[in-house]
Amino acid sequence: MSGSPADPRSPEPEQNGDGYAYLSGLGNSFASEAVPGALPADGHNSPLLCPLGLYAEQLSGTSFTTPRHRNLRTWMYRIKPSVTHDPFHPRDPPNPRLLADFHDPRAALATPTQLRWRPADLPPPDGPPELDFIDGLYTVCGAGSSFLRHGFAVHMYAANKSMDGCAFCNADGDFLIVPQQGKLLITTECGKMLVPPGEIVVIPQGFRFAVDLPDGPSRGYVSEIFGAHFQLPDLGPIGANGLASARDFLSPTAWFEQAHRPGYVIVQKYGGELFTATQDFSPFNVVAWHGNYVPYKYDLSKFCPFNTVLFDHADPSVNTVLTAPTDKPGVALLDFVIFPPRWLVAENTFRPPYYHRNCMSEFMGLIYGVYEAKADGFLPGGASLHSCMTPHGPDTKTYEATISKLGGPEANTPTRLSGTLAFMFESALIPRVCRWALESPSRDLDYYQCWIGLKSHFSHGKDGGYDGPATTGGDDKDGEK
Repeated sequence: MSGSPADPRSPEPEQNGDGYAYLSGLGNSFASEAVPGALPADGHNSPLLCPLGLYAEQLSGTSFTTPRHRNLRTWMYRIKPSVTHDPFHPRDPPNPRLLADFHDPRAALATPTQLRWRPADLPPPDGPPELDFIDGLYTVCGAGSSFLRHGFAVHMYAANKSMDGCAFCNADGDFLIVPQQGKLLITTECGKMLVPPGEIVVIPQGFRFAVDLPDGPSRGYVSEIFGAHFQLPDLGPIGANGLASARDFLSPTAWFEQAHRPGYVIVQKYGGELFTATQDFSPFNVVAWHGNYVPYKYDLSKFCPFNTVLFDHADPSVNTVLTAPTDKPGVALLDFVIFPPRWLVAENTFRPPYYHRNCMSEFMGLIYGVYEAKADGFLPGGASLHSCMTPHGPDTKTYEATISKLGGPEANTPTRLSGTLAFMFESALIPRVCRWALESPSRDLDYYQCWIGLKSHFSHGKDGGYDGPATTGGDDKDGEK
């Protein structure tokens, strides 16, 4: 059954051109009904008898006593409650390449080396192997632990099969999914969302969802945060407008299925391990819901970037779409940052990203195009990791091509950076890298070579036109060297 228009207490659903209706706004409190009259009246959340004989069930994304402006919960009105299932058992087969506790050096290692991976091969459309989103998901790196409710993980996925007869539930944290190739049709307890490359989707902790692949094989990136939720960054001196606008985030409208489904499997990720329980109905049996704890998607082309308009290269934080803050002001557990098409206009400036050593750790991916700091080797579907205080920056070809413009008309000509979309997961935590990622055949072992060709352009002495620093006394014995 498809959802009917939302309850009149919510904004009118927005038709997004993809065949599905959505509710607009991030952080809003919504109400949605697939059948009119399914929501309790008179402000009740859990009446003695719910309308239409439904069960009331609350999903809490924060503790009950979290301050109101950060408190997240949704009430669902469902045909059968989600507790109606057999006991959980370890999944057979497991997915041994998933990790949510990065304190064990047997599974993940610390390394300051610059790392880069080529795109993972997509499994063939009809297999073998047959991999759905759960089996095609694998961890690359992370820090902290889901058990301690603090940390993050970065995963990637490559799948060729829709999830059939099963739903996934992540008890560890929130997923932020970035498809790079192939659309994802995601069914959640709140409704359906179609997510093509160029969009992202956030599935908050605890929601049950299923991923279909309407375009065939798909691959992409996933960040996961433990003990926090994503929010819009503060804009500070930028003002009231710019970057990602809350109105452009879209949540699904109520949709449900009532069919008898014997042997339906719930796959729960708990502490990085997978567990399964069976039930005789679909978990997508929510006829109506209301609340502010909901899945949502966002079209990255609607991001309004800010940039320097006179000189110097802006810090990448100015391109933050979503952030998961820590208790320390200005320090993120994880930022999601993009590098979208935009104009470059800085004068007498090295316009590509500068050379950098960062107290934060940076995992980068490329959705399409060419990244402005890497002329070669960084491909759509690939990834790189520059950990805390590890040097990184433009490759040799990019640097030489940029400085060759010095003195010519191109040096200060405004240029539009087009046909590219890169992103970064940036964290204050220092990641460990999974052994299988370090040993992957997709790892580019020659990555360091992209900087080896950087040569000295330093000129010193009479021939170079540099006579050393001004002095107020004594001899500069090195001045002629």
